[in-house]
Amino acid sequence: MSMGRARTVADAVLYEGYLLYPYRATSSKNQSRWQWGVLGPPGAAAAGAGEESTMSTQCLLRSGVEGRVSVRLRFLQLQTRCVEHGDPGHPAGYRPVSELRAGERTWLSWDEAVAHEVELQPCRLTGSHESFSVPVHISRGEDIEELSDSDGRTVGRLVRRRCTLDAVVQMTATRIDEAAGGGTAGELVRLEVVVDNIAAEQEQEGGETTAKERAVRSSFIGTHLLLEADDAEFVSLLEPPDELQQAAAECRQQRLWPVLAGEAGRYDVVLASPIILYDYPEVAEQSTGALFDSTEIDEILTLRVMTLTDEEKTAARATDPRAAEIIDRCDAMAPESMQALHGILRDPHAGVDATSSTDFGSLDPVAGTSDINLRDVPVFTDLPDSQGAADIRGVDPPSFDTGGAAWWDPATDASVQPEHDTVLVDGVTVGRDSIVRIHPLRRADAQDLFFAGQTARVTAVLSDVDGQVHVAVVLVDDPAADMHEWYGRYLYFAPEELEPLDAQPNLARSGTTAAPSDTREESRS
Repeated sequence: MSMGRARTVADAVLYEGYLLYPYRATSSKNQSRWQWGVLGPPGAAAAGAGEESTMSTQCLLRSGVEGRVSVRLRFLQLQTRCVEHGDPGHPAGYRPVSELRAGERTWLSWDEAVAHEVELQPCRLTGSHESFSVPVHISRGEDIEELSDSDGRTVGRLVRRRCTLDAVVQMTATRIDEAAGGGTAGELVRLEVVVDNIAAEQEQEGGETTAKERAVRSSFIGTHLLLEADDAEFVSLLEPPDELQQAAAECRQQRLWPVLAGEAGRYDVVLASPIILYDYPEVAEQSTGALFDSTEIDEILTLRVMTLTDEEKTAARATDPRAAEIIDRCDAMAPESMQALHGILRDPHAGVDATSSTDFGSLDPVAGTSDINLRDVPVFTDLPDSQGAADIRGVDPPSFDTGGAAWWDPATDASVQPEHDTVLVDGVTVGRDSIVRIHPLRRADAQDLFFAGQTARVTAVLSDVDGQVHVAVVLVDDPAADMHEWYGRYLYFAPEELEPLDAQPNLARSGTTAAPSDTREESRS
């Protein structure tokens, strides 16, 4: 069960970036391949023809007396697909072509890939130091597929070729001193797995002329590891226990990052991925299939595929069988499946019996509770490490007084005037045209860090339906500030994230003053 879930995520990692929208051979981003986790042949990186030939990962385990770890090396092997047209006058009876059409079908010469999963010798964790190497050999191969027209006549063939792949996987398990592990139950072990591509230079085939083309044919692509512990438990390196903080910090990663995977709450499986993930990553249950680009939203990509013309879809189908599956799946998608991609609405009150009118703003999201009566708020204790934190799932947020006007129609609410409203910040009234300095606190957006210390001009003060105040600003030194203001594309910050720089702001446009938010509580969120 746990390994099955982990393998689902690992498959997404394996094919991430395999072929990108619009899935056509004419797309420049599909002409420069391949994706993450490319383990190039020796010397390729130094020559500028490929990527590094080594990747490694280290992780921690608490081991029992029979502890061991099974290691699975997973990767793609490049497979060149050459289209050949039937030609009785050619010595071989076929001649290579870039494209072949027969009726409504089109075939292109293209690069595909074959997936491999190699289960290696288990590594014992019981000794003070266990180290050994395992060779990995993938033989070259060639497959031929005959191509026929609608009348069943042979018009050509596809010749698929694969080059030899060779690697060495080094596994080392080292027991860590009990003092370093804080005297925890079970032996603390650091496991290191190193993967080295040792492929020899490939012979030139099919008119290849560049070192890059030869290097990618000798590369392990989308390389990652699945580790499964028996009579042992992995330790999260993202959120290690306090007593293992130092041991976790000493683990070193090179192009592979280990995270707990599989069933949440279990510690028997780790995915060492070339893409940085969080513990227990999951593929959304609403996703109907791979799109090879998990940095995009399924709904957006699906809608984009649906907008392709029939000619463009034919061209996409000709590149790769997996691309053809995407096109066909999107074309056949039922309305209810598309609706599921749009998102789901979860009832925050479902399964919780709460009648309290506790002030929602008094909850401390860091410590769990603050200035509240726990007798009035349900406490959940069935979740791991909850520590009796207040359950706010059944607590209604505070109401926002709109004077009887519909909150979704601000035009009818004369009391809300963002361009005229103000808010008190450190005793200074801040409103439109006030000059402030930005000090991001909430980490709501990683890009906010780039604005730290920047000077900005306030364009509006807004209040949301939960009664929170947001200050819209444009950067003073931004050459595009006027354009952003004209479009209404502002940066938004909470009052406590701003430092007033003018004690007497321009308040010629007098108006109401927005209720300041509780900076004591928000500053800790």
